[in-house]
Amino acid sequence: MTHDTQICSLPDDRDLALRVMPMPADTNPTGDVFGGWIAAQVDIAGAIPARRRACGRVATISIDSFLFKQPVSVGDLLSFYATIVKEGRTSITIAVEVYAERHPEDPVVVKVTEAKLTYVSVDNEGKKRPLPPR
Repeated sequence: MTHDTQICSLPDDRDLALRVMPMPADTNPTGDVFGGWIAAQVDIAGAIPARRRACGRVATISIDSFLFKQPVSVGDLLSFYATIVKEGRTSITIAVEVYAERHPEDPVVVKVTEAKLTYVSVDNEGKKRPLPPR
């Protein structure tokens, strides 16, 4: 895990997919939020534009990359931005960036995670189906 402390601002050129605040039950014994909890939220955020594009059900088929840039703490307000970066016949690849808003008394925004996931469009039986035309 790298601890770059580059301060930034929330993107205003992308759609917000999800916003959530981790709670004490989401932490490991050292007080940082579990990476698995963050990964689950990233998967949910990525599925939102994938589902919209598929006009229906999708399933995660791969986590292509995942980078934890900074630890996340209870009280951080996490914003998840998800963007379609590639489409196949049945698949949709989504880039997800996660930003933490920290210290509400003296606000700071930092990028904490970035990931790329691929989803596949599926029918009601869970079988692959082609993406509908745009």
